[in-house]
Amino acid sequence: MSGHSKWHQIKHKKEATDKKRGTLFSKLLKAIAVAAREQANPAFNPRLRTAIETARAANVPQDNIERALTKSAATDSLEEITLEAYGPEKSALIIECITDNRNRTIGEVKQILKDAGARIADQGSAAWAFNSPSAEQPRWTPRFAQDVSSETMANLIRLVEFLEDNPDVERVTTNVASWPTR
Repeated sequence: MSGHSKWHQIKHKKEATDKKRGTLFSKLLKAIAVAAREQANPAFNPRLRTAIETARAANVPQDNIERALTKSAATDSLEEITLEAYGPEKSALIIECITDNRNRTIGEVKQILKDAGARIADQGSAAWAFNSPSAEQPRWTPRFAQDVSSETMANLIRLVEFLEDNPDVERVTTNVASWPTR
């Protein structure tokens, strides 16, 4: 029976976990690079300090963290973009991205949304359903929670997973009530 060895199974599992780990590492290092643009010293930059702590918690090697810090000072190629979208049952989505190619990222996000039956929204048309990030609350938070059916919830969870699998997408926030915590 060809292909049924234990090593063969381990190899495929390792490939999958290494791919997920690599994607996570690249997202965390992009966040460090963007945060370090303002102030490269984590003692004076709480956003950078949080990004470094998150990376260390995910076991990102210290060399990679230092490389991201020096890379951010040398180039301005990465930029943050915030996209707004409407998902199933008109649920609002805020999609935060860090990218080196704005047009590619927007195109990829639009395609993922289109495949899921969702659509990108104009700037400001979905943000009204959320409280903007502030010093006290650094992330988008839903202002008005929306109830959806269990089928729609399953579709929305699948959509968010597809979006978060994109290496440029950092975080997706939705205004759906009883959103599962992850």
